[in-house]
Amino acid sequence: MNRELSAAHITDPELAASYRECRRLNAMHGRTYFFATRLLQPRQRPAVHALYGFARYADDIVDEPDPSTGIEGVRAALTELGDALQAGLATGRTDHPLLAAVVDTAARYSIATPLFTDFLHSMHMDLTVTDYPTRADLQRYVYGSAEVIGLQVLPVLETVCDQEEAAPAAAALGEAFQLTNFLRDVAEDLQRDRVYLPADELADFGVDRELLEWCAQYRTVDSRVRRALIEQIAFTRSVYDRARPGIAMLHPRSRPCVATALSLYGGILERIEALDYNVFAGRARVGTPRRLGLAAKAVTGTAFARVATSPAHTMRRPA
Repeated sequence: MNRELSAAHITDPELAASYRECRRLNAMHGRTYFFATRLLQPRQRPAVHALYGFARYADDIVDEPDPSTGIEGVRAALTELGDALQAGLATGRTDHPLLAAVVDTAARYSIATPLFTDFLHSMHMDLTVTDYPTRADLQRYVYGSAEVIGLQVLPVLETVCDQEEAAPAAAALGEAFQLTNFLRDVAEDLQRDRVYLPADELADFGVDRELLEWCAQYRTVDSRVRRALIEQIAFTRSVYDRARPGIAMLHPRSRPCVATALSLYGGILERIEALDYNVFAGRARVGTPRRLGLAAKAVTGTAFARVATSPAHTMRRPA
């Protein structure tokens, strides 16, 4: 990572250590995100690691709590994290070993404080909310848990248009990734007593929490659940369709990274279909050959972008 830190002009030892910790978290937990991040310019990578590392750190407080603390202990830890971040964003500095990179990234790229506040609000929701009656209810959670991350990353990726024009697509991509996670992780979320699928839309197919729990118990998929998942996947693909035009709004050197992440996450939906929608028997994953194939294609795209955006590259009229 030294090359990345040097490219981003990060020289302070403690700050560099904070960025390294964020990168470690991203590499350990976010396989798809980390894979795609390798396609960015070295100077961009530390900021993306900081933003995703922070999201993972907060998510782990909620999903991997200390059993001895209980829900109040988790709430206190989240509140403490939020207070430390707010203080850091207000003053421009913090001694927190992970938040230092986040505060530095927010300052470098002028990332709005409410985007972090809204994220932590959704993390707090996970402490008490276990079901979402409607799509609108789920959307309120998804905005804070995922859309804001797309908006946080947008200034790092840079755009060829006004950022406000690209913002809806960036938010939609965060939403699409999150909805894909929900579909892949139905069984895992049930173990945490959560269902991240709109209850009214499931009910249209005769599906409720009890039926989902039965499927998870027997690692099989009921025909009613299969039909409901088909509908949920169709909706998620419509969100990807809203996000896809945003790739052309990004700086050419950032496009291969985002295009690869979109293809990889979209591939998870294909894997669910290939498994006959049985998300209860194991986690749907995109295989290594496809990952490598997309990487090779993206590397070619990155090389082309470097030439296309070089000052020396000009169009010449044939003689």
